[in-house]
Amino acid sequence: MNNPTPKSTDFYTSLISGVMFPLHEKLKRHDTVALRKAMEESQWWSPARLKELQLERLQRLLVHAQQHVPYYRELFARIGFRAEDVRSLDDLARLPLLDKAAIRANTDGLRADNARDLARFNTGGSSGQPLIFYIGKERVSHDVAAKWRATRWWNVDIGDAEIVVWGSPIELGAQDTVRALRDRMLRTKLLPAFEMSEAKLDGFLAEIRARRPKMLFGYPSALSHIARHADARGIRMNDLGIRVAFVTSERLYDEQRNQISKTFGCPVANGYGGRDAGFIAHQCPAGGMHVTAEDIIVEIVGQDGQVLPHGESGEIVVTHLATRDFPFIRYRTGDVATLDTKSCSCGRGLPLIREIQGRTTDFVVTHDGAVMHGLALIYILRDLPEVKAFKIVQESREHMRVLVVPEHELGKDIAAKIERGFKARLGQDVTIDIEVVSEIPAEKSGKFRYVVSKVA
Repeated sequence: MNNPTPKSTDFYTSLISGVMFPLHEKLKRHDTVALRKAMEESQWWSPARLKELQLERLQRLLVHAQQHVPYYRELFARIGFRAEDVRSLDDLARLPLLDKAAIRANTDGLRADNARDLARFNTGGSSGQPLIFYIGKERVSHDVAAKWRATRWWNVDIGDAEIVVWGSPIELGAQDTVRALRDRMLRTKLLPAFEMSEAKLDGFLAEIRARRPKMLFGYPSALSHIARHADARGIRMNDLGIRVAFVTSERLYDEQRNQISKTFGCPVANGYGGRDAGFIAHQCPAGGMHVTAEDIIVEIVGQDGQVLPHGESGEIVVTHLATRDFPFIRYRTGDVATLDTKSCSCGRGLPLIREIQGRTTDFVVTHDGAVMHGLALIYILRDLPEVKAFKIVQESREHMRVLVVPEHELGKDIAAKIERGFKARLGQDVTIDIEVVSEIPAEKSGKFRYVVSKVA
C-alpha cells in the first residue's frame, strides 16, 4: 500500500514543499526530505519488520553510546552491560530508566565526545522541573520528518496556509528578519497564546478569517478557548476551508475536541511528544495514535519500573533512536498511557498508543480580567537554575502563591525577580507570595498540576 500524497495542493504549496523547504533543510544540513520519504514507505511495513528496524537501530545507538558517551560508558561498565550482546528489543529492559534528575546531574556526561553542532534546548516547563539538554542535527532531521509525514496524512502539506497558536519563547522571542521571512514563505502566522484578553481574541478571529488557513496548530486549551469566544461573539468560523486542527503539548479532552471541531468545521488531530522525548505519536484520520516506530521505542512501565504488557496502563518510557549526540535511552516522560493491542483500520503497521493522560496547563486570569495561558508564568521560573521545582496557585485575581523547591537556597534577589515577572504579567496590584517548600505534593488523584487557578 502506498502513502497518498496531499490532494488539492495548489502550485505554491507544491513549490514550497517540493523545492523551497527541501532547499532550506539542505542548507541547514538536515536529512529531512530523504527521511520523510523513507518513513512514508516504512509506515506500511508489518509490525514484525518495523521491530527488526528498531532492533538494528537500537544496537547501533547502544554501541555508539558505549564508545562515545561518558555517562553510558560508565553505566554499562558498572552494571555489566555489553551493547554488542543485545539480540532483542527485550534486552533494553536490562538498562535502568533515565529521568530528568539524572539528566540534570549528568548533562555534560551525556554529550557524545564526537558530537558536533549541538543546540541547547529546554523543556516547556509544564512538569514543574525545567530540563536543559542538547540536540544534534540527526535528531532534528528525524523529528521534523516524522511531523511532516503526519501532517501529510491530513491532506495538508508544508506551504499550505497555517495559523499557529503557541507560547514558547523559542518561537515568540526569535522573530528576527530571517525567521519572519521563512514564516512568510511557509505561509505560517504565529499568534501568541500567553495573553487572551477579549481584544486579543477578537484580533485572533479576524486574523484567522482573513488568512483562511488550511490548518490550525496549537494547544488544545488555547484553540478551544478561541473557539468558545467565536461562538460567544456569533462569528462563523466553519466556512474558511480549514482541513484540520493539530493539537499537542497538553492532554486533549473530549469537550475540547468537540468544541474545536464544531466551531472551525474540521477534524482535530492529536499529537503527543515533546522537545525532550521527541515526536512520539500522532493521530491519523482513521483515529489511531501511531507511534513513530522508526525513531521511537515506547515502553509502558509500572510503579516498580517493570515493563507492562500491551493493554495495561502505566508510565510512558521512550528510547529515541536518533539521539546519538545526546542519548535519550529509556527516558521517563512522567505521562501515563496504554499500548494498544489492536491495529489501525488505516493499514499502517505503526504501533498504537491510547488513553494518553498527559500533563495539562491551566489558564490564569490577570488582575484586570484578561485570560492568560499558564505557560506565561511557567517561563519566568523555567530557566532559573536556582529553582528545582515549582507550583503556581492562583487563589484570586489579587493573590498568587508560588511554591518553590530551591536547588540550594532561594536568595532575595531571585525571589524579587520572580515577583517582578509575575506582576508584569498579572498586574502590579497582585500580591505574589513565594513559599519555599521541600517538595511539590501531588493532587488527591495522584497527578501533578503545576498551574492551578481557582478563578472562574
